[in-house]
Amino acid sequence: MTVQNIPNKILNWYDNNKRDLPWRKKVSKSQKEYFTLVSEFMLQQTQVNTVIPYFENFISKIPDLKSLSKVRDFKLMKCWEGLGYYSRARNLKKSAKLIINEFRGKLPDNEESLKSLPGIGEYTSRAIMAIAFNKKIIPLDGNVERVLKRLFYLKNEKEISKENLYKKKSFFGETNRASDYAQAIMEIGALICKPTKPHCNLCPISVNCKSFKKNDFEIIKINKLNKKKFFEAKIFQNKKNNYYLLKNRQFNFLKDMPIFPMNEIPRAKFKNHIGKRINIKMSNMDMRIAITMKNKLPEKKNGFFVDVKDLSNLTLPSFTKKILNTIR
Repeated sequence: MTVQNIPNKILNWYDNNKRDLPWRKKVSKSQKEYFTLVSEFMLQQTQVNTVIPYFENFISKIPDLKSLSKVRDFKLMKCWEGLGYYSRARNLKKSAKLIINEFRGKLPDNEESLKSLPGIGEYTSRAIMAIAFNKKIIPLDGNVERVLKRLFYLKNEKEISKENLYKKKSFFGETNRASDYAQAIMEIGALICKPTKPHCNLCPISVNCKSFKKNDFEIIKINKLNKKKFFEAKIFQNKKNNYYLLKNRQFNFLKDMPIFPMNEIPRAKFKNHIGKRINIKMSNMDMRIAITMKNKLPEKKNGFFVDVKDLSNLTLPSFTKKILNTIR
């Protein structure tokens, strides 16, 4: 198969097999840009199937860039509640304000300007450029990386480095349907070239795949440090059985969100804890949490009490909900 045939093969597969995703609907140019911006923020650290209902709800309540720039924080967080990594929502609103005020209400169509917006890094800027503006760019997400690793049978750390993977992207060639093409390659990774048990019989480019020829589909990843830390969550209740919460100042990934008072403890204290214990993975941290029920109220009252009946009116991160469900 020649390089010229590869885009045609991939796009033909995409036209017949792509998922019906809400941000792929045929809408006006400005709406497509807005849909792409919101979906790309949501898809950071989150899988497609999880994002779909959140995206639909978000768009129904915050339908365009102008309304996003002016939305009340409480409403914004309610629309985001459960997706986690709440800084994404804050950065999305900040970006909307900057687009309205500094870019005349139009999403920038170059990488430098996009990366000047809060929460937009190299990958997100390239994804927006490809999908929203039809630029001949193939963003390097986890799905595309996996496809490349298998196509070229890349097995050591030098081979799977970002620098080498960027070079290998030339395999895909170019097409005038750049928006569809970028999504098509990511779609092949998501639907066919799965982490385990890939569906090679359905793949439009399996004839080019070295892993397919060798029947070896193991994916090598560069090890990322996953820190294991131990904490004690202190659960204070007053006479009305209301829970005591704090605005988070402890973890970057839950900035200002309500959490139970927590402090880091030694591994030995966690192992010897006789109460309930739970594990939560947040960001790159593997958190082991010992839960302690307290009768006396905290000396420093820099938090607030919440009636259980009012919890539905409060935006709680999944982190806090997991602890709450455990104690309830």
